[in-house]
Amino acid sequence: MPEQSTKETGHVIRILLVEDHALTRMGLRTALKRVPDFEVAGEAVNGEQAVILATELQPDVILMDVGMPIMDGIQASEQIIAKNPNIRIVMLTQHDNDSDIWASLAAGASGYCLKDVEPDRLYTAIRSVASGDTWLDSSIASRVLKHYSMLEKPAARETEPEREITSAIESVRPKLSTPKVTFDRPVAEPLSPRELEVLHLIVDGLSNQQIAEKLFISLATAKTHVRNILNKLAVDDRTQAAVHAMRRGLV
Repeated sequence: MPEQSTKETGHVIRILLVEDHALTRMGLRTALKRVPDFEVAGEAVNGEQAVILATELQPDVILMDVGMPIMDGIQASEQIIAKNPNIRIVMLTQHDNDSDIWASLAAGASGYCLKDVEPDRLYTAIRSVASGDTWLDSSIASRVLKHYSMLEKPAARETEPEREITSAIESVRPKLSTPKVTFDRPVAEPLSPRELEVLHLIVDGLSNQQIAEKLFISLATAKTHVRNILNKLAVDDRTQAAVHAMRRGLV
């Protein structure tokens, strides 16, 4: 599904960079300034500065590092969102451990992106969260879905590591469902019963061929259902569809 740039509507996304490494911050600034619908409104070198500048500048999106001196990005995100829930935050970090991911989402971040991301994917992430969506790096999204699925496992069958993960998810799950972290746009067109059935199978990780076999339909029909689901949910791929489905309570 083609991405609609905000430059088409004449809206410029004002971005606050929060990064303690000068060279990384310089590279981000240079890359973002090349994009017509982006404006770098300010820069901060730690979370404490980020909280102050977010209040002063009221940016649309904040690119936030996680590990920083004085105040980390997670603490800063929580304070910023508490003051202004309309500011969207994308965690841009090299950390992909579970504790940072869940803590960031619980703090109100709208996106989680690894620093080795391709520039175009980063631009997509910024535009997505600016428009009200969530955006997760594909590897992060897969982990989120796996952890959510663990919540449905019978306790007796869980291993000790799984119980620890489940406990961690349950501790942040109430925060994830609060209004300040409602990420997704409403579905423009309701999904049909068959599309909901296919969506359940997408969340379960089935391929198009497996969906076709499961539902006793042709591969072409399965592909059509998946394409229609992506269009109706306004997402670009199956991973995003699964994340959005779970955020919206569709599955």
